[in-house]
Amino acid sequence: MIDSTRQATLREAIELFFFGYRAFTEHPDRILTQRGLSRAHHRILYFVGRDPGLGIDALLAVLGVSKQALNAPLRRLVERKLVTVRISAQDGRRRELRLTAEGTRLEAQLTGTQMAQLAAVFDAAGKTAENGWRAVMARLPKED
Repeated sequence: MIDSTRQATLREAIELFFFGYRAFTEHPDRILTQRGLSRAHHRILYFVGRDPGLGIDALLAVLGVSKQALNAPLRRLVERKLVTVRISAQDGRRRELRLTAEGTRLEAQLTGTQMAQLAAVFDAAGKTAENGWRAVMARLPKED
């Protein structure tokens, strides 16, 4: 059982996480909204940009979503010529994803705002705090 003092500090951590994430996504969300896109589109752009030629199955695994959940946002990105889908030269059953030049520019704009924000807060908080944050964030997905 978690005592009341610990519960209070954990609730504060939840609130900090919520407000931090809201601040982290605020600027990219505005850019996405202007284009009729959402965070789901940003996640796809980000991971395809990080790994050009990424297969659809690998993207599904990274995002932890179903094919049905990926279908509509990926289709929209393809329709808007932000992402291309090609058949793999090595395996005709595999479809590879790549950002177009416009997709690359948009992903850089979206992620660039977040990198600048993280750089500023990490610089202000110091290396020890940054390392602590990284340790906590690395553990979160493992605590299922």
